[in-house]
Amino acid sequence: MNEQEFVERVQSIGGKVYLVGGAVRDQLRGVEPKDRDYCITGVTEERFLEMFPKSKKVGISFPVFLLRIDGQKCEVAFARREKKSGSGYRGFTVIFDPSVSIEEDLFRRDTTINAIAIELPRGRLIDPFGGAADISAKKIRAVSRHFVEDPVRALRAARQAAEFRFEITPETLIAMNECGRELASEPGDRIVGELQRALSTEKPSIFFRVLERARLLEIIFPELHRLIGKTQPATYHPEGDCFEHAMKIVDDVSAMTEEPMTRFCALVHDLGKGTTPSEMLPHHYGHDKRGLEVLDEWNARTTLPRDWLKAARLVISEHMRAAVIEQPKKIVELLMKVHASNVPIAEFKKIIRADNRGVLPFYLEHAEELIARFLTIGGRNCPPEFVGEEVGNWIRNERIKILSDFKHEEGF
Repeated sequence: MNEQEFVERVQSIGGKVYLVGGAVRDQLRGVEPKDRDYCITGVTEERFLEMFPKSKKVGISFPVFLLRIDGQKCEVAFARREKKSGSGYRGFTVIFDPSVSIEEDLFRRDTTINAIAIELPRGRLIDPFGGAADISAKKIRAVSRHFVEDPVRALRAARQAAEFRFEITPETLIAMNECGRELASEPGDRIVGELQRALSTEKPSIFFRVLERARLLEIIFPELHRLIGKTQPATYHPEGDCFEHAMKIVDDVSAMTEEPMTRFCALVHDLGKGTTPSEMLPHHYGHDKRGLEVLDEWNARTTLPRDWLKAARLVISEHMRAAVIEQPKKIVELLMKVHASNVPIAEFKKIIRADNRGVLPFYLEHAEELIARFLTIGGRNCPPEFVGEEVGNWIRNERIKILSDFKHEEGF
């Protein structure tokens, strides 16, 4: 079924079809839309199912269906009104009868750039809240006071600012701040979901800076907020305090990789500096060990993806020595530890390179080749007279020899 056929079938049962969401926003931005979502009015759920019996219902509290249109799975939602009746994102009474207009549906949305529709097949733009003008002006603006009724909209607005490089309007920052009262008690998966999407933007630091401007960073990500004002030796960190360093590194690493897990590791690599005693500043001795404790606190409050947590523990514990160790035994141990982890060595190198001002020691520059050579040595190669711990010692010593030979070959 193509889009024209879908629209004609909805019209045949007295309904109207509108293109909504990111497809409209992206079209107005001059960007190729990734997907197409639809909103329909004037139709009951029963009539819709009679017309589209193969559709799959995915909405729980209101009708949302998946339909294959033009070869893609598309969401088709019924226009709805919402009334706040409790706390959090579940605290809404939803009305989705055929009398609900597209304008009423757009009114319940978060920001004006998402509250625009295109009537099909006419192509008429429906923009009751000035979203097109805000797109042209590169502004993120709350549609109405209803913005504060779902507290995660504050995170969504900050993420939109990072994703589109738009500026948050002053009144929207105020509305975001008001979300703080409920935001702290929102389910962790909603918080992590927006964090994941923010870390997928080109410059994630914008997300965290906007939250700080809205005075929400301390509520949602207190581990990052504690980095603010923690001084560092200016010789090594001309960018400023520990928060500025974290923002720089997450952006620098994001320029090198699109992998959200790597970006998260970059974000939290110095998390322990937020707990450095004031009398120790500007130094941060032991922040790698403290960082593991802070990461565990974060995970206890808001469960992090398991692979992120495992990877971040490796990066936090090893990032300090990764660029400076000299003992061959330690170098071999580090490379094999990273190899055995869930962090690809290429991704680990990006974090260390960014944190070390663009420089890597020889053993990281050539880590892939060294690890490949190390892996040629194992227990199967060991002389038969060695047993127990002797086997492990022999493997380690042989790998140290490989490292020494490599240094000689490359002139290090």
